[in-house]
Amino acid sequence: MRRPTARSITAVAAVALLAPLMAACGGNDKDSDTGSGSDSGTKAKDKASGQTLTIYSGRNEDLIAPLLEKLEKATGNKVEVRYGGSAELAAQLLEEGGKTDADLFLSQDAGALGALAKEGRLADLPQASLDKVDKAFRAEDGSWVGVSGRARVIAYDPAKVKKVPDSVHDLTKPEWKGKVAYAPTNASFQAFVTGMRVLEGDDATRKWLKDFKANDPQVYEKNTPVLAAVNDGKAELGLINHYYWYEKVAEEGADKVKAKLHYPTKGDAGALVNVAGVGVLKGSGESAAAEKAVDFLLSEEAQTYFSDETKEYPVAAGVKSNVEGLPPLDSIDAPDIDLSKLESLEQTLKMLQEAGMV
Repeated sequence: MRRPTARSITAVAAVALLAPLMAACGGNDKDSDTGSGSDSGTKAKDKASGQTLTIYSGRNEDLIAPLLEKLEKATGNKVEVRYGGSAELAAQLLEEGGKTDADLFLSQDAGALGALAKEGRLADLPQASLDKVDKAFRAEDGSWVGVSGRARVIAYDPAKVKKVPDSVHDLTKPEWKGKVAYAPTNASFQAFVTGMRVLEGDDATRKWLKDFKANDPQVYEKNTPVLAAVNDGKAELGLINHYYWYEKVAEEGADKVKAKLHYPTKGDAGALVNVAGVGVLKGSGESAAAEKAVDFLLSEEAQTYFSDETKEYPVAAGVKSNVEGLPPLDSIDAPDIDLSKLESLEQTLKMLQEAGMV
């Protein structure tokens, strides 16, 4: 598997688009939105060869490279990968337009895929591929499909918290003043805020941010220290994605982890289930190979890889997680939302800036 050298974005329009998107997408701890930083290798794809699949990956190289090597063997196609942030690569693809070498975009989150779909840059996926995943975790227009899921949860200290709030709206109450940890510059928190905007509107979200900020929450850069703060008794509650807790348990043992998890209920915005997903670029010279790659990412082998390596949820029908104690995905009372609409991250960033959070 070869990885081409990154090309710089020189157009003013691309820079203007890229700056707010990169800021808005923060980064996740284990799957940073800055990817591996740079690509390796020097040979660009020769589209005329009809033998090489070019993937733009917003997922971290350390995480995804082993799986893409399996993809290469399973599909019989050589694979070249450009790594970077999901927002950065989405901006790059919009700038490149129909001239892009990319055949496939593997994104850390649904928002970046939604941005490309909105501009008509993604091809329709075969219905057979789409049908492998529940409608909640794929684009309504069939332009992309989720490959792994992550649920928003509330981590809590059971020694101090007897009843965990069922809604993030409860976190603005005086009883939680100074007791809640969160990571406002992190991509997962910003996706959650975007989800609240889609579900409840900008005015309601702006009010929640103002009230939450006024309740003096503890600020951390990433989800890992948020969980650590709860686990160490520095915070009573923490807003994170589910897999951070399960990774900590896998590394340290359940008896060594004091913090517990609570899943918000009643379709609360705090129960958002976001996905990493994949789409085929419109006009790809390797569309058949790209569609084959999509099916591999939805195969039991790939879905199990996500479950075992990242503790994320498999989203393909019939594939169960091997993570001990993980609630089934269909048991989560997640809000009903079109994940493609999480593309409006720039507006979310402006709102967070207005609230003094970033």
